[in-house]
This record gives sequence, structure tokens and C-alpha cells, in this order.
Amino acid sequence: MPAAVSSPIPAVLLKLGPLDIDRVADLRPYFGSVPDPRSRRGRWYSLTTILLVCACAVVSGAKSIDELAEWGMNASGRLLAAIGIRRHLLRWRRCPSAATIGRVLGAVDGDALDRAVGAYLADRHRAAAGSANGGERRRVIAVDGKTLKGSARLDVARRHLLSAVTHTPVATLAQVEVGAKTNETRHFKPLLAPLDLHGDVVTFDALHSVKVNVTWLVETKKAHYIAVIKTNQPTTYAQLDGLNWTAVPIQHTASNIGHGRRESRSINPGYSAELGDLTPR
Repeated sequence: MPAAVSSPIPAVLLKLGPLDIDRVADLRPYFGSVPDPRSRRGRWYSLTTILLVCACAVVSGAKSIDELAEWGMNASGRLLAAIGIRRHLLRWRRCPSAATIGRVLGAVDGDALDRAVGAYLADRHRAAAGSANGGERRRVIAVDGKTLKGSARLDVARRHLLSAVTHTPVATLAQVEVGAKTNETRHFKPLLAPLDLHGDVVTFDALHSVKVNVTWLVETKKAHYIAVIKTNQPTTYAQLDGLNWTAVPIQHTASNIGHGRRESRSINPGYSAELGDLTPR
């Protein structure tokens, strides 16, 4: 039975889309920032080369270590040359073996790999959004945590990831593993710190609606935000509830059915200058 793909292979690789030779070249500098956990002695394939093989194989549908190696054995010589595969002098070695790939993925820094792929996706997304919007740089990014389905084992609890995902088009810009949902808040700033958020709008649920986070977003990252304030934050909730909302025209209303009830949300952006940002009612 083929071995399962090791955990350091990030789920965000699935967002890369088809990797032709030009995109392989674009991805190389980002993978070059990931530290190599191996000693210098005895290396034949660079870490970047192995990660490029894995990236191409994963977006082609590979789901196991054996399938990653099989993709490399079946790839064209032109693509392997673009990836950086060096043919062995005796011509008996063409691509990294399953054993080599497994050892590398088991030792590589998963967070560093996530950051590298996230940076690549962020740059691609910003360029695509800028072209589509005539050079407009503003993006809308959601920060939320989800538990990975099927990640539990007999001796390991299900893994929980905190991710930064663009609304449209959808792309995962960054993600980090957290121990449990209650630990998400302290990972908020480390998750977003590497991203250029200048002028972007960041959305998040009530768990992250704390002063230290929103102040950091505005003052340090120069970003806008949409925060959710609930009654378990009585001071902030009372301040918002005390505003004269009836004097502000409603700009947008959305209704849907969720959690067994009908929910309606309205946006009154008229107080944005006073509150410092967009505030949903």
C-alpha cells in the first residue's frame, strides 16, 4: 500500500494550478527560501528540486509518496531540466526516489514551506487582481480556522489550521497549524505578519475581534478590517449599539438560513470615519 503524503506537504499546493515550465521557474525562488534540513555531505538533489517535483506531482493529482516519485519518473526531460534535475553520471538515477522524498518531507520545516507557497500565491493573486481591476491593489482577505477532515489518528487529535484566504478569486495566502480553536487568537499576527496588507480589507470572526489585533492591522499593516462584535464584549458592543444607526442609510443587506435560524446582516458604512474602519451592524 502506498505511504500517505507526509504532513509538511501543504494543502495550499492544490491552489497552484497547472505548473508549466514558466511557472516552475517562478516558483523556484520561493522554495529557495526554505531551509534544507539535510547535511551537505551526500546530497545529489537540492531541496528546491525535490520540492518542485512534489509541487508538480501534487497539482497533477499525486496523493502519496510513491505517486510523487512516480510522477518524476514519468515527467518529460524538458520539464525535469526546468525543475533542475541533474542526470547521474552513470545514467541510472533520474529522479528522487520515494525513500528520498519521504525522508526530506519528514524533516523539512512545514511552517517555512507554508510561508514560501503562501508568498508565491499572494504575489500571483495580487498581480491577477491588479490586472483585472485596472491596477487596483485592494484585496479582501478572510482569516478563519478549520479542522482538517480525516486528519485524526488513534494517538493524534485532528489537526486545526488557521488560514488567510482571499475572497475572490479564492487563494490561500498563509496558514499555520494551531493546537485547538481556542489558541487561534495568539496566532493571528504571526499568520498575517509576512503578508503585504497595505490597503487590503481583512475579515474575521468575533474570536479575533480584540483591540491588540485591530490596532496592529491599522497602525502596523495599514489595512482595513471588518470585525464581528458580540455581547460577550460588553463595552465595545455598548459603544457600537449606542451610535445613531437610524441616521445612517443601509448600504447592503444579506439574509440566509444557518444554524437552524434565519440570519440577516446589514452594513452601515457611514460611521467608518469615526470608528476607524468598516463596521457591520
